[in-house]
Amino acid sequence: MPDKDHIESISQCLIKATSGFCDKYLDEEYKALCIKMIEKMKRKRNVPFVLGRVEIWAAAIIYSIGSVNFLFDKSFKPYATTDDICNYFGTSKSTTAQKSKLIRDMFKMGHFDSGFQTAQMSAMNPFSNMVMIDGFIVDKKLLLKETYD
Repeated sequence: MPDKDHIESISQCLIKATSGFCDKYLDEEYKALCIKMIEKMKRKRNVPFVLGRVEIWAAAIIYSIGSVNFLFDKSFKPYATTDDICNYFGTSKSTTAQKSKLIRDMFKMGHFDSGFQTAQMSAMNPFSNMVMIDGFIVDKKLLLKETYD
């Protein structure tokens, strides 16, 4: 089992690698989400990134966050391709996608999941205005003001 210093050293390398990509292609919000994910990963009982190349894990972290925030869709800003990620880190698409799937499964990530969502995606979330009342899902906009009091 790796010691805490080793885990911290690798996590700092991951933060540096993902931050470099975010500075070049993305923005500060993606950088913060990458750091948040790395911090959560290093608290796992079996820290996944102690095995394998740092570049692969860095690419997979960005790929994971990007895939749930439509990073690969040209109509969203910021926009980057899988080629941008893989070329920057020198990784293959299949390996990056495979590690990304592992990360998404680990954190149960999906579209409209607020854990690693950008502000833009949060604003577009159709479920953010929903509440459950007596077992029924209701849009908050349809409720009368007295219901909240």
